[in-house]
Amino acid sequence: MKRTPLTSIFVLTLMLVGPLCGAQVQSGIPTGQLAFGAFLATFSPDGGFEIHGEGWPPMAGQYEVDGSEIVLNLDVPDGPEGSEAPEGCDQPGRFGYRVENGHLRLQLVEDSCRLRGMVLDNSDWRPADEEVVIPERTIVLTSAGSVESLPEPAPADGAWPSFRGADASGVADGMNLPDSWDVETGENILWQARIPGLAHSSPIVWGDTIFLTTAVSGEESASFKPGLYGDGAASEDRSTHRFELMALDKRTGEVRWTRLADEAPPIDKRHIKATYANPSPVTDGRIVVAAFGSQGVYAYDVEGNKLWEVDLGHLNLGAYDVPSYEWGPASSPILWEGVVFLQCDTQTDSFLVALDARTGETLWKSDRDELPTWGTPTVVPAESGPELVTNGANFIRGYDPKTGEELWRLGRSSQITAPTPIYSDGLIVVASGRGPERPIFVIRTGARGDLTLPQGETTSDAIAWSIERRGPYMPTPLIYKGRLYVINNNGAFAGYELASGKELFRERTDHGGSGFSGSPVAADGRIYLPGEDGDIFVLSAGDEFEHLATFAMGDPIMATPALSEGVMYVRSQSSLFAIGRK
Repeated sequence: MKRTPLTSIFVLTLMLVGPLCGAQVQSGIPTGQLAFGAFLATFSPDGGFEIHGEGWPPMAGQYEVDGSEIVLNLDVPDGPEGSEAPEGCDQPGRFGYRVENGHLRLQLVEDSCRLRGMVLDNSDWRPADEEVVIPERTIVLTSAGSVESLPEPAPADGAWPSFRGADASGVADGMNLPDSWDVETGENILWQARIPGLAHSSPIVWGDTIFLTTAVSGEESASFKPGLYGDGAASEDRSTHRFELMALDKRTGEVRWTRLADEAPPIDKRHIKATYANPSPVTDGRIVVAAFGSQGVYAYDVEGNKLWEVDLGHLNLGAYDVPSYEWGPASSPILWEGVVFLQCDTQTDSFLVALDARTGETLWKSDRDELPTWGTPTVVPAESGPELVTNGANFIRGYDPKTGEELWRLGRSSQITAPTPIYSDGLIVVASGRGPERPIFVIRTGARGDLTLPQGETTSDAIAWSIERRGPYMPTPLIYKGRLYVINNNGAFAGYELASGKELFRERTDHGGSGFSGSPVAADGRIYLPGEDGDIFVLSAGDEFEHLATFAMGDPIMATPALSEGVMYVRSQSSLFAIGRK
């Protein structure tokens, strides 16, 4: 049975109850079958109701109308095999309601039953036979003026230009990083810079400049909730935010300039574990691009002069089966041969778009039949031509980056996807970690058409190997020296031979309890794992699991480190650290 991450909290059956004593049924409540996301509901004239959704326990009972509110009651038996039923579900839930054009709209007033509240709050139930109309998406470009010339780029040596560095590889050998460091004593901490706001975006580097984004809340107590939990609730912080791009001197940590991209209340909601600045910026040494979801995409030259901004419209991302749940975007922009690619998979319409990096003009837009996703695309070189690879719930896909034409697709992925595609030696690795599938696919470049494996098959002419129930939920895997390394949110760390898929080891890291969201990076035979609890785990790369050391940074870490010219730059909740030999 397919389940959302939240469903496992409530594995029970909610049974139909008898009519409420004295129930007053509102004749205006639609009595036909209604649909909302993955759910179907029926409200009968005699006061009974039923709600069913694939992968969710059915809810059924009686309702009554009390003024502008609808009151729902459930009979809650014990869960299966004697497990306890969810607390509060034996109490009525109250929801404000209104009926417009046959739609029933519900807004939570009070409900101690978390299952019922999460499904019904802010829900819009339409007649089940009503055709869903997807509004046309309008992309609006605002230019800052003509661009006569751009700064000459600094040498690319030591560049870490995008999320996880060049091609999302996460690898930079020849770093000679220190064997140990200590934040409290300052040992091998070159500098520490306080960064305002909240952001899970990772730092990028070109020349002697670090670029990073942040979102500064109007609430001083703004925070996120790290940890291993299944709560899909959104943050209540809807205050005016400052959406900023910052440039710092990588030698000293001093801020060179800050640019205010937007100052407004967030259009998107965000998951309580997320921020309003999840996507990492990208640069080619001349232009730097920052994406803030529905707040827009902003381009500057590396000296901070604004070039253009693009409004993509509202990008509603969240639980695919409960459309009222918004979790916010995380897919980062990438730059390739003067083109910016953005993967925008939403609740309503999903698309991949290519923008001219110099002008912001739309070069092409490919619509996608996709659920919301959070992975960053990757351009993969191949003898038959480059492939723009996107992770996806319905299909992993490869596109022609010059035209947006789909080249191939691969099904049987997870319904929630976040890791970024990576590649090496003619093999593309794409993974996702939402159960029950949790696959890892290793795809040969140059394939065409539908590559979906028949049920029970793990290889084909196009698929070198694949495995289920081993994929990571958030962190992107790492390819290093012919091996594939995978860290799961819960700390399970595995190594495989990239070419064959042979499992070399699978061990659990001794994290502090919150797990992993940032992705691993590698340098000089060592792998660095950033943990949410604020620890960086150092492991030896090889055929065996070898934990070398753990270093506490004293602050939660959700971002992925950057490596450049002997220094590892680590972004924590409130700071940016430079770690290197003094």
